[in-house]
Amino acid sequence: QLQIVESGGGLAQPGGSLTLSCVASDNTLDLYAIGWFRQAPGKEREAVGCISQKGQVTNIVDAMKGRFTVLRDNARRKVFLLLTNLKPEDTANYMCAAIPISYKCSLNSEVYDYWGQGTQVTVSS
Repeated sequence: QLQIVESGGGLAQPGGSLTLSCVASDNTLDLYAIGWFRQAPGKEREAVGCISQKGQVTNIVDAMKGRFTVLRDNARRKVFLLLTNLKPEDTANYMCAAIPISYKCSLNSEVYDYWGQGTQVTVSS
């Protein structure tokens, strides 16, 4: 069973930045396409972005384009979510999810096989 761990969350001021990381406990994250999702208290889980296994395909939800970026470093077997120009409404638990597919990724949470517990991002002055 693949175990995924996210890190990098915390408190940021409006307009600030954070970099979230996602790794696998068995160090095999380079074998998976990764999706990032977030869930705020009392709200539905929503997609943020995704990246294919080798990083050639990325997708960010339209409302977050220009502020959020998904990257991966397969040599280090890590996937990153760069959050910039943060807004209070970005406050949520951010989770990454993995699926062993190549050449594509998905913003549909239902296709992912493995999930991390998430890392909390709080945007407040």
